[in-house]
Amino acid sequence: MQQAESVPLAHLGVQGGTKHDRATAVDGLPLPPALLPTVDCHRRLRGPYTAAGTIARALVPDVLAVAPDLVRRHDIELLSAAPELAALVPNSRETLTSMALPAERTRFYALLRTRRIANGLVEFVRDALRALGHDGPRRLVVENVEHAETTDEEFLAALVRRVDPGVLTVVLCGARPADPGGVLAPMLDRHTKTVPVSPLDATPAATPASVSVQDDPAWRWVAADGVLDGPDGDAARTAYEALPAARRAALHDRRAAHLREAGEFSLTLGALPYHLERGSAPAAEAVPALWAASDHCLVNGFYTAVADFGRRGQELVDGRADTAQWWKFGVQLGLALSILGRTKEAEAVYDEARLLSTDPAVHMACAYSTAMLYTRHNDAADRDEKKAKALLNGAIATASLLGDRVERAFQSAFYRNGRALVEVNLGDPQEALRLVTECIDDLDRRLTPEEHRLHRSVLRNNRARVYAGLGRLDEALADYAVVVEQDPNHAEHYLERGNLFRRLGRNEEALADYTRALTLSPPFPEIYYNRGDLRLSEGDVEGALADLSYVIEQDPEFVDAYINRAGIHLDAGDPVAALADAQTGLRLDPGNAHLHAAAGQALAESGAAAEAEAAYDRAVEADPALVSALSGRAAVRYEAGRREEALDDLSRAVELDPKDAALRYNRAFLHQEQGRLPEALADLELAAVLDPEDAEIAEALAALRGPDAA
Repeated sequence: MQQAESVPLAHLGVQGGTKHDRATAVDGLPLPPALLPTVDCHRRLRGPYTAAGTIARALVPDVLAVAPDLVRRHDIELLSAAPELAALVPNSRETLTSMALPAERTRFYALLRTRRIANGLVEFVRDALRALGHDGPRRLVVENVEHAETTDEEFLAALVRRVDPGVLTVVLCGARPADPGGVLAPMLDRHTKTVPVSPLDATPAATPASVSVQDDPAWRWVAADGVLDGPDGDAARTAYEALPAARRAALHDRRAAHLREAGEFSLTLGALPYHLERGSAPAAEAVPALWAASDHCLVNGFYTAVADFGRRGQELVDGRADTAQWWKFGVQLGLALSILGRTKEAEAVYDEARLLSTDPAVHMACAYSTAMLYTRHNDAADRDEKKAKALLNGAIATASLLGDRVERAFQSAFYRNGRALVEVNLGDPQEALRLVTECIDDLDRRLTPEEHRLHRSVLRNNRARVYAGLGRLDEALADYAVVVEQDPNHAEHYLERGNLFRRLGRNEEALADYTRALTLSPPFPEIYYNRGDLRLSEGDVEGALADLSYVIEQDPEFVDAYINRAGIHLDAGDPVAALADAQTGLRLDPGNAHLHAAAGQALAESGAAAEAEAAYDRAVEADPALVSALSGRAAVRYEAGRREEALDDLSRAVELDPKDAALRYNRAFLHQEQGRLPEALADLELAAVLDPEDAEIAEALAALRGPDAA
């Protein structure tokens, strides 16, 4: 047996051996009591949020009894992870995007939405522990982390990063390390202590509760959804593989029937389609199950799962014999791959669809989707706006030939709206505005108010963006007013309108929109950042600091938040905290001039003059027009006695920002010190005009104009 070692409270990565070996190792560690039984996060069991959903289903009933507001605050996250909770947790924040019929979907959630959901789930778990009144730390053991779906990887990464192990000790177990290309592996490296596990003597694995000890080994393998490991798992799998194909299929049919009887929706995203694919009627049973799972995941923004289901669905469909069904999967597969940045794979899907089909609808959709690759999704080097426009023109031409009134109107508007994006990217926003306005007018004329509500909202939103780009902000606000009225629970409408209000100087309305947006979404770093930046400009330093710190807690790679928070620390006279933020930001973005300048100021205020000047040098090298770096370096050079170099820096800063009274005042001081009194007088006179309320400028000007000035 392995000897238990003394392990302080820290998140742990228990790695190696079998599940039984790891459970034995965990039992031998000095850990707090269990919050829940061990959670298995193998994606084969329940697909997206296998682990997070299990935790949510276990905690929500008890939390509802003592803190219902906590559950309501996180309803989007909880229902995303555990749809079975819908009977207990009504979703009060539906949007046109979430409610749209499949045929009317033209807007999908951003790729980062699942990161926001992960943060919301972590906050729910953290606050649930407090609400449930636990009198000490608890542990949470999660198994099979190397098999976690992307959504669970994001959740577990946020959990070990954000939750104090003295409150909840997270123990992540797996036979091998997490996928090095995923989001979890780096967090395990930074936030967990690895506990290696060596294989123990062969011991049968625990038999799943649903499996009778009288059942044969092959059934044990199937009943465990193919996730048994260790000697018992090997024996069960060997017995399973030795059976004739028909017998294996019958076992999968039996397990699928049990899963259906359970009536838990998340099983339809994991184990159920797995068994139906291997059952006696995969074409009849698995294909619709995979399609339903893909569709659910697409609506919710679980794009890695959509790509997986799409591939599996197409493998079961003969694209030449049943092109329509093959293309149903292809549409969602291509979209998911595009959003994931796997654009070469997406284009291959569209190319194959063109080879398989002569259906005009398929060719229109492929033209549009390929155009979006060339104008939006591809890396910059692989974009081609002219090719995108040519493809969209073909789709528009085909759409004009459709016989159905509603379909012709919708498809024509959809593809012209796509071309409007290309026109913006080609530098012709006026043409984009014409196209989008034409689409809006056509749909208003040809459709009833209830038809294609989502796409009509999308068109208004897009026109608002074009208006904003043209500087026609009042017209943009008018369109946003319509969009917000039609889709009042979509957070990004308020974010975008808040940004417009701020451009107009209507800061109170901007603040209201940002705050409203935050109530409609899982934790959303960009909105907190914008609100924090606005609060800072309004003098609410405490509120700004809270928002920016929360941004960094949610997203430790949000560089702009470090820049602004470093500035707050500098203004508060805390160069140590400012330098820490600047250095953290520079590890993420080594060439960021603003961060180098902040580091320079922090070092200067700490008395490290040489290091400060070097930081300012790097800032100026990165951005020769950064005034704060030039003026900061001027101050360091002045203190070092290099007056001419300091004057050169200040003069360059004044050229770049001639209306900054403080810069002119400082340059006047240098001119005066070196006997250049006319130059000093000119700077002070202009500084006094620029800032007539500044007493120091007025006093210096009066002194220079006095009888002894000459």
